[in-house]
Amino acid sequence: MEFPKPHIHHPHAPNTHTHTVILLHGRGSDGPEFAEELFSSSTSRGQDLPSCLPSYRWVFPTSRDRWNTAFEEETCAWFDAYSLSNIDERQELQKDGIRESVLHVLDILEDEARLLDGQFSHIYLGGMSQGMATSIWAFLAATATGRIQGRLGGLLGFCGWLPFAQQLEQLLSGPSITPGSSQIQSLISGFFFDEIAGEISHSDQPVDSVILSTPVFLSHGSDDPWVPVELGRQACQVLRRIVVRVDWQEFTGAEGDGHWVKEPEGFDQILQFLKN
Repeated sequence: MEFPKPHIHHPHAPNTHTHTVILLHGRGSDGPEFAEELFSSSTSRGQDLPSCLPSYRWVFPTSRDRWNTAFEEETCAWFDAYSLSNIDERQELQKDGIRESVLHVLDILEDEARLLDGQFSHIYLGGMSQGMATSIWAFLAATATGRIQGRLGGLLGFCGWLPFAQQLEQLLSGPSITPGSSQIQSLISGFFFDEIAGEISHSDQPVDSVILSTPVFLSHGSDDPWVPVELGRQACQVLRRIVVRVDWQEFTGAEGDGHWVKEPEGFDQILQFLKN
């Protein structure tokens, strides 16, 4: 089954496209629904994000329907996550979905770069919950395959986690590991091709570790009942071993019982990150 077409929110004024933000929804949602929820929230000035960034194009991909082993049902999901109380349980179920989804996201990234004359630094990638997990792995896949030349404008994630975090922690635990280095890029590449890539072949394209200078912003509700904040903290710790800059914010009292971005402060933080 193919992926549905992404939901696009165009820049306010024609012929003003300067940046693109690609954001992935959580499990059980879709691109249009995620866009509607995100844009119904406001910054402290009472504006939604598109109003604050009128030259930005917003792309909301939708996953295809996928079988969920734990719940024994089809649902719109980027991959089959068996458990969030123990993300190491039955991890093999995740691999096919992560591989298919990150390749789809990388295709979208390349399409958006063509619209911006190859300026990957004007593209932001991120997601909510399982969308955050998938966007991080799309970034790591880009690091491994060389499909992104140069750094992105930023990587951002909300109330999510990092699949295979424990294995990556062990891989990157050496005392001489330097975030952003070619050594890190090589280790990430090896892990991706050994564990997730399947039949994806190595690219002939040279891989530049400058992508690891992409800034990262993560936020998570400490009262989130669906994705424990400890998983977000773990994702942050792993990414701090990989990239040069990771900003982390915790909050309480967001809508959705804490499984959402805190309004308005969280949206102020997102806006600041996208502007910078």
